[in-house]
Amino acid sequence: MEHVHDYLIIGAGMAADAAAKAIREVDAAANVGIVGAEAPPPYQRPPLSKALWKGDKSPADIDLATAQSGATLHLGRRIESLDRVARTARDDHGDTYRYRRLLLATGATPRQLPFDGGERVIHFRTLDDYQALRRYAKPGAYIAVVGGGFIGSELAASLSSLGCKVTMLFPGAAIGAGRYPDGLTSYLDDYYRSHGVDVRSGIKVIGGSKTDGGVELKLSDGEVLRVEAVVAGLGVTPDTALAEQAGLTVDNGIVVDAHLRSSDADIWAAGDVANFRSAALDRRLRVEHEDAAVSMGRLAGRAMAGVEGAYTTLPFFYSDLFDLGYEAVGLLDTRLEVVEDWREPNREGVVYYLEAGRVRGVLLWNTWDQVDAARELIAQPGPFDAASLRGRLPRS
Repeated sequence: MEHVHDYLIIGAGMAADAAAKAIREVDAAANVGIVGAEAPPPYQRPPLSKALWKGDKSPADIDLATAQSGATLHLGRRIESLDRVARTARDDHGDTYRYRRLLLATGATPRQLPFDGGERVIHFRTLDDYQALRRYAKPGAYIAVVGGGFIGSELAASLSSLGCKVTMLFPGAAIGAGRYPDGLTSYLDDYYRSHGVDVRSGIKVIGGSKTDGGVELKLSDGEVLRVEAVVAGLGVTPDTALAEQAGLTVDNGIVVDAHLRSSDADIWAAGDVANFRSAALDRRLRVEHEDAAVSMGRLAGRAMAGVEGAYTTLPFFYSDLFDLGYEAVGLLDTRLEVVEDWREPNREGVVYYLEAGRVRGVLLWNTWDQVDAARELIAQPGPFDAASLRGRLPRS
């Protein structure tokens, strides 16, 4: 079967949803098609590791109502080839899609553990992964969380709060190492332990296998750990296979210009897969957070429909860890100069990340309503130092 769309979006996540709605705002008669590998229509991803576990939302609540934009959804289908000359794409069912303009919002693929543990090993990313983990995450169940980054730390907190017995395994020195200052990472390790999480830093999972009713993990320290389920948050790899097959410029994602246009003038990229230049941070980035997916999708959709603008949004992200929470803007990288300004050490304060006298990132730890002020600070040329930054935020 052949499908013809003025605007074709490959990928059916938050970026795709934002793009479809933006196209419709500009072109009321737009014929938009969205092709996605997952069976569910586009949904909010952050609640998968946060709100759904707290009971604040149900899976039905995270649906983005993309169909109300008028877009045609082709779900449960994966695009396998793209012909830029013919302007056609072909899916794994043999259907073809003709387009005038194309958005690649193919997202990213979770990194895998080095063994096949069957259905009780979940590489966490999708709604299906959440539902699979939920089957095993009962009070008293013993679950291993592999990874100490955003997903791992959120899931460990969520599962522990649900009453699961949780062991957290990761190769880094501490939870959030490389992003948060050393004192804060040490505090987080102790904080998680005080909430019943068995935190094991400096540990890699080097193998494993299925067992009756569980999974056996082989650890780098020689221990064998037997659990009922394993959930892995090991980071992701941008899904660039289709872009590479089509001959687009790829370098840690699909390389795009300031308007999110790829090396093909009729193809844009947005979300996790897009590698863009941030003028404010003076470097190219690829950002894997909700705010970037939505803002990039919206800008790309408008550009496809003829209203072009430059993408200048700074990376923004947030997290909830038990009763701690934070918002952050820009780069959180402890290789930069780190300035800590605590109202209460490790409980409430602001951490600044500087490079050559400019603020490149701001961590607002249990400090709220300061995101716009942080963005303004990053936009300023400075120079700044520790003395000039302490007490600058929060701004009343």
